[in-house]
Amino acid sequence: MARSLVLSLTLAFLFIGMVSARDWNILNQFKGLKPTKTTTSQKGVTTLKDPNLTGYCESWRINVELHNIRDFTVVPQECVWFVQKYMTSSQYEDDVERAVDEAIIYLGKTCCEKKKCDGMDAWIFDIDDTLLSTIPYHKSNGCFGGEQLNTTKFEEWQSWGKAPAVPNMVKLFHEIRERGFKIFLVSSRKEYLRSATVENLIEAGYHGWSNLLLRGEEEEKKSVTQYKADVRTWLTSLGYKVWGVMGAQWNSFAGCPVPKRTFKLPNSIYYIA
Repeated sequence: MARSLVLSLTLAFLFIGMVSARDWNILNQFKGLKPTKTTTSQKGVTTLKDPNLTGYCESWRINVELHNIRDFTVVPQECVWFVQKYMTSSQYEDDVERAVDEAIIYLGKTCCEKKKCDGMDAWIFDIDDTLLSTIPYHKSNGCFGGEQLNTTKFEEWQSWGKAPAVPNMVKLFHEIRERGFKIFLVSSRKEYLRSATVENLIEAGYHGWSNLLLRGEEEEKKSVTQYKADVRTWLTSLGYKVWGVMGAQWNSFAGCPVPKRTFKLPNSIYYIA
């Protein structure tokens, strides 16, 4: 009888544990929660750190990458520290490298090789956080998505032309170029940043692209998604075959015509529609 009682109690505790784990919810964690640590950036952005938040923040980040979470204006305050940690980590670099490896594998399956390309095989790259990293800007401003992007300050930083290359992307860029693809750089940057952008790209190790498309006054009236879709339509109308598009925002891929293949780089700091 004693043995049966012990067994019953053990099963009960296991069941309660399973229910507790299954019913875990971030809202429940904030009831009476005293954060283990808070930090305040120079911009006055306060972030909360607690072991219980790690799983939630990783889930939030992953769902941003999967495009389940859309149209957010700021990173949840309790997850700013997590986004910063990830975007400045070796894991981020490893994730980019995996995307690059997959793109190279895909290139090997296309019909475009140096001797076979007819000059009408195209590849599209975005620029910010695809070829050039904006991480230094976020480091110096201490926000990492914790507040809305200050467009004026961000464009001023872009005009300095000091952005480093995103890890592993110079290698992929030249791999694609050497295979005979025409490379088109399609960015939401404004036209007045052209000179700074060209100099920055060359300084970072990129050269030999076919065209750099930035937004003029007419393009600024459109959403970024529509602007990039219109560029693909234009390229297709000229007879180009767009084999791949690579970007860090979903606006690089949305709309028609749909490219043959897309490659998304991680970026949960901001969202541009």
